Amino acid sequence: MQKFIQIYTFVKLLAVAFGLSVGGGAVAQDYPNRPIRVIVPYAPGGLPDAVIRRIAPRIEKELGQTLVVDNKPGANGVVAVQSLLSAPADGYTMIFSDAAFISITPIVMKSPPYNASRDLMPVTLAATAPNFLAVHPSLPVKNLAEFVAYVKKNPGKVACGSSGVGTLHHLSFEAMQRSLELDLTHIPFRGSGQSVPAMIGGQTQCTLAALPSLVGHAAVGKARILAVAGTKPSPLLPEAEAMFAGIKGGHDFSFLLGLVARQGTSMAVVNRLTAAVKVGLEDAENAASLRKMGVEPAGLPSDGFAAALRSDAEQLANVARQANLRAE
Repeated sequence: MQKFIQIYTFVKLLAVAFGLSVGGGAVAQDYPNRPIRVIVPYAPGGLPDAVIRRIAPRIEKELGQTLVVDNKPGANGVVAVQSLLSAPADGYTMIFSDAAFISITPIVMKSPPYNASRDLMPVTLAATAPNFLAVHPSLPVKNLAEFVAYVKKNPGKVACGSSGVGTLHHLSFEAMQRSLELDLTHIPFRGSGQSVPAMIGGQTQCTLAALPSLVGHAAVGKARILAVAGTKPSPLLPEAEAMFAGIKGGHDFSFLLGLVARQGTSMAVVNRLTAAVKVGLEDAENAASLRKMGVEPAGLPSDGFAAALRSDAEQLANVARQANLRAE
């Protein structure tokens, strides 16, 4: 119980700190005048890495400076955040990532060495990538209603994989179980790189993952995508039903991909970066490429990103509490 009190305190702190009370500081009129380091808390090839590298050339053209992508995976984003906090709050070191290190790490880690609300500042929400439910083609279901009916007739017999305990995929799974009143067997793996192949190979019968991990398999009949983990269909795959449509207190589980700075970064810098990222996202070639990757461009400014992070953190804290997920 104490851990969940801490989680809710964290969510409240987000509401204050991500209300964008940002300290000033002298900012050079010619920002940026040197390369900008963008830390990605994942290995090369992951979704955040792929997104920032896709839009980086257009952003560089807009800013007149190079973006140096620096992959620093490890410890649920802690390594990346520590690297960010070791640099000045001057706009020349950023993190580009999903929001897990802000909304999930404080839930699954007892004492993270940073306080997201105190130390971090949202710059811009670049894009979102929703989670989808997919099943093995051997499962005799063609849509969400048939899936729900089949699972209820076979309680505990359908195994559903996730990318690991405490991940967005796992929390999506827990919310699905609770909202749709299902009895599934959860099988945690170490990332979608394991959970999706396990489903394709028949070790599990279903999984939750972002579209890029699933769409290729679905195209060749090795997976059937049934639903998106949200309250309405995704424009990325309109034929997939909305899992939580019409459900009171419905959820929307998407990866929030955005740029984060150190708290105290000047709003002049934040606005400059936001405008440049927006230009990169609005580039027709970039936008089309991102959608093919299963990512929907957003381009929200700092306050919009802050609101999305607050909502995400509260939603995930609620699901974690209901699932009795405990920090380790």
